[in-house]
Amino acid sequence: MNAKIGMISLGCPKNQVDAEIMLKKIESAGFTITKREDDADVIIVNTCGFLESAVAEAIEVILEVKDYKKIGNLKKIIITGCMAERYKDQILTEIPEADVVVSLGQNKDIVNIIKKALSGERGNFFGNKYDLPLNEDRILTTPSYTAYLKIAEGCSNCCSYCAIPFIRGKFRSRNMEDILKEAENLALNGVKELVVIAQDTTRYGEDIYNKPMLAELLQKLCKIEGIKWIRTLYTYPERYDDNLINTVKNEEKLVKYFDIPIQHSVDRILKDMNRKTTHKKIIELIEHIRKEIPGVTLRTSLICGFPGETEEDFTALAEFVKKVKFDRLGCFAYSAEDGTKAAAMPNQIEEQIKVDRAENIMELQRGIAEQKNKEKVGTVQTVLVEGYDGTLKSYYGRTAADAPEIDGKVFFKLKGKTLNALKENKKLNPGDFVEVAIKDFLDYDLLGETV
Repeated sequence: MNAKIGMISLGCPKNQVDAEIMLKKIESAGFTITKREDDADVIIVNTCGFLESAVAEAIEVILEVKDYKKIGNLKKIIITGCMAERYKDQILTEIPEADVVVSLGQNKDIVNIIKKALSGERGNFFGNKYDLPLNEDRILTTPSYTAYLKIAEGCSNCCSYCAIPFIRGKFRSRNMEDILKEAENLALNGVKELVVIAQDTTRYGEDIYNKPMLAELLQKLCKIEGIKWIRTLYTYPERYDDNLINTVKNEEKLVKYFDIPIQHSVDRILKDMNRKTTHKKIIELIEHIRKEIPGVTLRTSLICGFPGETEEDFTALAEFVKKVKFDRLGCFAYSAEDGTKAAAMPNQIEEQIKVDRAENIMELQRGIAEQKNKEKVGTVQTVLVEGYDGTLKSYYGRTAADAPEIDGKVFFKLKGKTLNALKENKKLNPGDFVEVAIKDFLDYDLLGETV
């Protein structure tokens, strides 16, 4: 059965890794993977279900691809991912355009499910979420030089606003040996940048080694030949210790980049969110990191409009943002998610107020980012080349201070000497590292030329 299978994966990099594992299973079974939706016999929509907005996006995608049943070759639409897990009993009834719904634990059986769907079977394929495949081969959907490395699944933090624990289950670490083996294989296949991910990377190892082991894991990853950059996302502030900070400080391959989602700065709000830290501890951690690693890049995420957030609380949050001056910051309007404790709390905030507050924080951050970029003018930055923009006639890439997909880029021209190399067909390729002198900036992006 040489059917053509297409996949659209939505949401976070953790969900993307799940999609990559499914794609490998599909390819190994002899199916043809296609990027052309109009040519696919089956389209898998690997959904996000973390927020109401993500569910709305997934539904929109499903309704868009259904048209290929009329104008293309499409026979079946299969729904996987977080929305499939969260709303598995409702999807087929409320979205009749979908043919099959696959819960997370059944990803392991995606090949048989495709065969059943093509043979005419319609329905739900449910399984234990703890059966989600973690230690299997995958087909990278990232550029060849960059890969996500998922070191754990699920979450046990139980923040009051978050649906992840009951969607993906309790936190569970992968064995270090399996992670290292995967990283070595990625390096052998040309990956130069590893992006370490989990719902809470700083919790890695607590469940299987009885202590945090992220620092030790990072130290071993740094020994893998061929890897140039390693960055870690989703690190929780309460689990930082000197071992982790010193590891990032001392290991050359670890980019000096800390992604620390704090969500708020007011103690009462943090407590209601079930966050295990305080305003004072957050400030102390940031000051400590900046003292130990001068020039470090700090990223965070914030939530505005959490139940009970007063104007005074919002003002305090804004003052905190102005004081700390994060290098990277994302702010989101609170979303009341079904089944979470926060959704049942009193004093819910009006939608427009939430949106306005989030936009105000982002406007503050825009000014901070502009100042940060201004300070980089005149410096020389190492840039990972990602491609060439024919319209702008400019190469583009990222510095160590920029995570893929979420941060800014560097657009750069080739200096005279390098132009001669171009004539000799020695062009820059995606995955190359070059030194770029920063000449200017535009919004969140830097502009420059090769040294």
